[in-house]
Amino acid sequence: MPTKRASPAKRFQDLLLKYSQADEFRLRKTLEQKLWDGYGEEFAVFVLDMSGFSLLTRKYGIVHYLSMVRRMQLTTRPIVESFGGTMIKYEADNCFAVFPNPLSAVNAAVAMQHAFTASNLLTSDDLDIHIACGIDYGRILVVGHEDCFGDPVNRASKMGEDIAASGEVLVTKDAFDMIPSEANIKARELKISISGIEIPAFAVEYRKE
Repeated sequence: MPTKRASPAKRFQDLLLKYSQADEFRLRKTLEQKLWDGYGEEFAVFVLDMSGFSLLTRKYGIVHYLSMVRRMQLTTRPIVESFGGTMIKYEADNCFAVFPNPLSAVNAAVAMQHAFTASNLLTSDDLDIHIACGIDYGRILVVGHEDCFGDPVNRASKMGEDIAASGEVLVTKDAFDMIPSEANIKARELKISISGIEIPAFAVEYRKE
């Protein structure tokens, strides 16, 4: 009977364990390179956060909010896929996805903002969904469709979850500079602080219906 091959996540965790147990610097560098060779990819990283979790949960209860999270998931997945993106995971009221380029990620983010603005017209105020988005680009470790790691993930997460206000789409300057000028994406420049480091970024300007 053939031996069952370990999943990408299991192989990833096994390599991390070997790295943590390695005494020699050279061996750690070899294992690090093996991780990047096996899991490293360049993507635009997109992180979405639903606004008002604490307030809504306190006011209406966790079941009420979880029902909104489920609606967010059902709305965002097809939009991610329609713009060439790949869903990585949903975590609490966050959505993590990767795109081939920043323009695709920005277009998906704006499409999501419009989708929730439209759906909010059909729901009572206590069921309205509002989102904030963060986008960065770079080389990251992608573990199947389960998780992703790296500086671009950290920056996109920080912008989407902590810095962006409801309705905002924030993009690092490095990612924004990759968007072709003919795409005609309007944005205002700003500086944000992530872990004490000032990072140039842009807030995408789009027509709010």
